Amino acid sequence: MDPRITVVTLGVSNLDESIRFYRDGLDLPLRDREPDSDIAFFTLEGTWLALYPRDLLAEDATVLDEASSGFSGVTIAHNVSTKAAVEEVLMEAKAAGGQIVKPAQEVFWGGYSGYFADPDGHLWEVAYPQLTDD
Repeated sequence: MDPRITVVTLGVSNLDESIRFYRDGLDLPLRDREPDSDIAFFTLEGTWLALYPRDLLAEDATVLDEASSGFSGVTIAHNVSTKAAVEEVLMEAKAAGGQIVKPAQEVFWGGYSGYFADPDGHLWEVAYPQLTDD
């Protein structure tokens, strides 16, 4: 796995309020987005910060029972350049003692991703954000 983090996603309870906090309060640069979009991205130096409703983030990671799973509402994303690389990184994490939480699969936003948990339960998404056809 390359030593880089692409996106840190915070599961938030009120997306509009959180956007105001990060954009207006902390002056983070908000990327263009559709007004009714349920995700917001802020471009930072070397990575992005994403805000996404907490319940939808838990659903995407297949954490069905947030209370008993220890889900903290935070995921870390590592983007790769191919679907095969998603599979490779997930297997690398598993071999190192991680747990596959969501096997790699086609996802609703058009890419391909899966999740693993590190030994402390921190969730990592490994994603191929397909921008063009393979």
